[in-house]
Amino acid sequence: MTPELTALALAGLLQTGQFAAYSIMAQRQVGRRAAMSPRDGGQVQLTGMAGRLQRAFNNHFEGLIMFTLAVVVVTLGQAGSTLTAICAWAYLAARILYIPAYLLGWVPGRSIIWITGFAATVLMILSALISSS
Repeated sequence: MTPELTALALAGLLQTGQFAAYSIMAQRQVGRRAAMSPRDGGQVQLTGMAGRLQRAFNNHFEGLIMFTLAVVVVTLGQAGSTLTAICAWAYLAARILYIPAYLLGWVPGRSIIWITGFAATVLMILSALISSS
């Protein structure tokens, strides 16, 4: 497996861990009955740590879409390189660090960490495009 695919697989597991943490905290806040309901009355608004975990989880979904696209382009384009591997690991490290940064309200650290992961993703795509021309 390529370093980029390995980082993507681990990012998927990170997302799973975030989902579990967010689900546990949300259930503690709103109770089991509300958590298991069909939510016909609207979305339950989470606050505090549960709300932050939910937002960090949702933010990772957004980043994961772009990162998955980058890994697909690099892998199918056979454009893997030392640079794309470093970028993939930088993305994963940024996503791992983003969780405590969001939970603890690190300012401007959270934004810097987010930009690092996003820039690594864009650099992977650009690198694949450049290497294919």
